[in-house]
Amino acid sequence: MTLTNVQKDFENNDKRVAEGKRRLAVVGASGMLATMVQRLAPDKYEVISLGRPGFDLTNATTSLASLREIRPHVIINCAAYTDVDDAESNEPLANLVNQEGPRNLATAAKDLDATLVHVSTDYVFDGEKATPYVESDPPNPRSAYGRSKLLGEEAVKSSGLERYFIVRTSWLYGAGGKNFVETIIRLAQEREELRIVADQVGTPTYSFDLAQAIFNLIDLPQEPGEGAQTFDRPFGIYHFANEGVCSWHDFACEIVAQLKKTTTPVKTEHILPIGTADYPLPAPRPAYSVMSKDKYQKATGAIIPPWQKSLEHYIASRGL
Repeated sequence: MTLTNVQKDFENNDKRVAEGKRRLAVVGASGMLATMVQRLAPDKYEVISLGRPGFDLTNATTSLASLREIRPHVIINCAAYTDVDDAESNEPLANLVNQEGPRNLATAAKDLDATLVHVSTDYVFDGEKATPYVESDPPNPRSAYGRSKLLGEEAVKSSGLERYFIVRTSWLYGAGGKNFVETIIRLAQEREELRIVADQVGTPTYSFDLAQAIFNLIDLPQEPGEGAQTFDRPFGIYHFANEGVCSWHDFACEIVAQLKKTTTPVKTEHILPIGTADYPLPAPRPAYSVMSKDKYQKATGAIIPPWQKSLEHYIASRGL
């Protein structure tokens, strides 16, 4: 739904809210994660899609005015400047989207007494740790993209907004977006041999699972219930990815192995492990970006699927 349509349907939206619906504004509406968030939104939400050109999150004045008219109860920010390598030569633009955008949304959320969910990244860490990163580990981004995303986190935290979730994730893939899984599926049909980096370790994340995790967090009790003796407000930073650990090479091998179980013709027979130095890119990548999900699991009680099973679900969903 575009902003224009939102304005046209405003009276209908008011009626639905009066009937028990809560307004959910999804920013970056056409993106990979936003598409899944809208698909999985529980029926109790009236979903309002916000994206370019009708909604510019980098414009403080117009974004606030638009959100004041919509009056959402929850804002989920899926918009971001995500071209990691391009950000190295366009850091001011990356900062505009990834820092000023979240700052403007946090200001609006505070003004409207709404809850903000802001999606961040494993790239805020330097990758020099050897055990999973926890939420309290000090960030130390090595790339322009990572720096811009950390600035976005800090903008949300310093805004004065109390009702926020910052959800860091890693190696995201899913329908409707450019990602590693789609690249390997394409290359596997074109080449007999692939050369994939094997000395960067992390965890893939399926957009379906991340969207569900976001709703699990939003659904946590945000205020003390009647008769509650103790209550910890759930807001803050959370890490979420699928379960398990792999390298990009491991990930590619699993993608091709699962692809061979489908009817899709696969040319690839050899997947060679290479080092980061053998595949130089403008932006440095974390060598280790595994994140602990303990905080999320303790808060929600949710079971996180292993990355291999989620990959299987994704490939099946593509009808290959």
